[in-house]
Amino acid sequence: MRYCFLLLATSCLTVLSGCATTDAATQAAGAAPVATTDYLIGAGDTLNVIVWRNPEVSMLVTVRPDGKISTPLVEDLVADGKSPSVLAREIETRLSKFIQAPVVTVVVTSFSGPYQEQVRVIGQAAKPSALAYRQGMTLMDVIIAVGGMTDFAAGNKANIIREVNGQQVKINVRLNSLLKEGDITANIPVKPGDILVIPQSLF
Repeated sequence: MRYCFLLLATSCLTVLSGCATTDAATQAAGAAPVATTDYLIGAGDTLNVIVWRNPEVSMLVTVRPDGKISTPLVEDLVADGKSPSVLAREIETRLSKFIQAPVVTVVVTSFSGPYQEQVRVIGQAAKPSALAYRQGMTLMDVIIAVGGMTDFAAGNKANIIREVNGQQVKINVRLNSLLKEGDITANIPVKPGDILVIPQSLF
């Protein structure tokens, strides 16, 4: 009888131990950090470079076509392709030759993004444009940004040209179905570097 009781108690402890392990694993999985993507600065972006307690070397600056910026005491620093925090640390390094322990914050006030990641819209768009890619961007976001299509657009014959594994592929998109019929299944995600081509209707 005593042996049966000990066996039962051992079994219960094993089950409880297993449950605790499972709960711990579940909590760990749930607590796993979510991957985030930092915004990368591109030519044409406007940056507010703020040097704490040093307003004389703080300024608003636009990233030049060559991808560089110049601020007081810091000349020709590459900004293109860097996150604001990385650029801020590099400015601090440059300024440390002139200012003791500088603290720099870089705020992006207008966005273009890296040239190779811009989404381009050509053809029968109301305003053909190059747009800064944004995380989670969809076809509808792109069309809204360019003001829709012209009256001569063949929306359901539009294509996205995308680079996949070093090769260009053509993806048919249904703009008329999305915009005129409200077919949300046509609202596909866009990727950095996509080119949306909207052809003209033949009749």
